[in-house]
Parts: sequence; structure tokens; C-alpha cells
Amino acid sequence: MIDIGANLADDSFAEDLDAVLDRARKVGIEHIVVTGSSWASNARAQDLVLEHPELLSATAGLHPHHATEWNNPLREQIDTLAEADLLVAVGECGLDYYRDLSPRDAQRTALCAQLEIAIDYALPVFLHQRDAHDDFVAILREHRPQLRACVVHCFTDTREALADYLELDCHIGVTGWICDERRGQTLIESVADIPDDRLMLETDAPYLMPRTIEPKPKTKRNEPANLPYVRDAVAAARGESFEQTAAHTTATARSFFGLNARQ
Repeated sequence: MIDIGANLADDSFAEDLDAVLDRARKVGIEHIVVTGSSWASNARAQDLVLEHPELLSATAGLHPHHATEWNNPLREQIDTLAEADLLVAVGECGLDYYRDLSPRDAQRTALCAQLEIAIDYALPVFLHQRDAHDDFVAILREHRPQLRACVVHCFTDTREALADYLELDCHIGVTGWICDERRGQTLIESVADIPDDRLMLETDAPYLMPRTIEPKPKTKRNEPANLPYVRDAVAAARGESFEQTAAHTTATARSFFGLNARQ
């Protein structure tokens, strides 16, 4: 399995990352894409890849929560990493009108700038959207013809939104949200709509701990070793074996991020 989105640059992993990665390997995780979402996490993600090149790859971007931090030095950081072929995608970038931690115009500016970087370097984009579908899909539709590939990470939206993304030839990342029968029912009902070659799995660690873990973990910190719970919930919702889900999502992730060419 491949975890396409883990925030391993987060401070919560600073003390025991080697153990976290060891647990991931033991459950069959063959690769993890470390998410960059700020100046500091972009840099930290690169350090982690240097330490564990056989297991980790990295993205670099600016999360919409931090959109007011978009500036020329940050753009130069992402440009430099992309030019050196150190990234498998640009992002995490997007729009988040649910929390509105940055002004919406700043979010749109930062998103468009990062899409332009992805176009310039022919890199995929790792996208975030929450409660901003109309603006998000309008911006994406404008840039999509020039973009190499896109994944809407941690998809939790409506079936109609999913149809819009699939129409734009986007990939879809599914997290432990699907393990929560309370708020994940729409995703449970719609995940079968995603073609095999557009579906990928992620933990979004340290967030979104799968609710199906038994016995209940003592910590609230999610980690890549919990990806099998996402796989199993996706398989059940799609009416396929977990081996089938693991096989096609892994193949899709390898192709999307160009991992075969890097190993």
C-alpha cells in the first residue's frame, strides 16, 4: 500500500519517527508521500526524504490556512525544490472556507500561484477543498488543461462535487473519514463511483484517526500504520476484496506520483 498524504513533518512525530515508519512497514506500507504545507514543513519534509529515501517522497506547498504567508521567498523555495526534481507534487494547496483562517482572496491568490508552479514544472498538484467547491472548481477548471495531474486529497464532499472532479479527470484521495459511519455516510455511498485508476488512499496523519480501530488507541495521533483500516473500509464500500483495493490504489499512486521512475 501507498499512503499518499501523511503530515510526518508535524511536531507530533519529532520524537519517534523511526518507530512510526517501522510500524508502517510492518503492515505493508511500501511508500509514504510526506505533505508539505508551509515553509517549515516543506523544509522538514525534504530532511525526512534525505533520511529515508527508500520509503518517503515529498510535496511542497502552502495550505490555505496559511495563505497570508504566500510571498516571493516561499515561491522561490518551491521553485528551487521543483527545479532540483525533489518533489512528487506541488501542494498541499487549495481553498478552505470552512475555517476561513486566511482571507478568501488570499487563499485564491495562493492557490492560483501554486497551480502555475505545477504547470511550469509539469508536476501533479495535491489539493485541499472544504466548503469552497464553487470557487475551487472554477479555478481548477480554468487551469486543468495545462495541469499534468490533480488529486483532491481527503475527499469528504458531495456526490455532485465528486462528479465534477471526475469530469475534470482528477484523482481522489480517501482517508479515515470513510471509517466514520456518522459523518462519512456520503463518502461510503459514493466511493464506488471512483474508477480504479483515479482512487488513492491516505491517512492524513496525524489527523483523521480511523474510528474503526479496535481496541481503541490510547493516542489521538493517527499514523501511516493505520492505512489498512482505510483500505478495508474502502473495499467494503466498493464491494471488492481488500487485496483488490490495495492493488489498484497502489498502482494508481505509483503512476500519479511517478514513483516507479524514482526507484
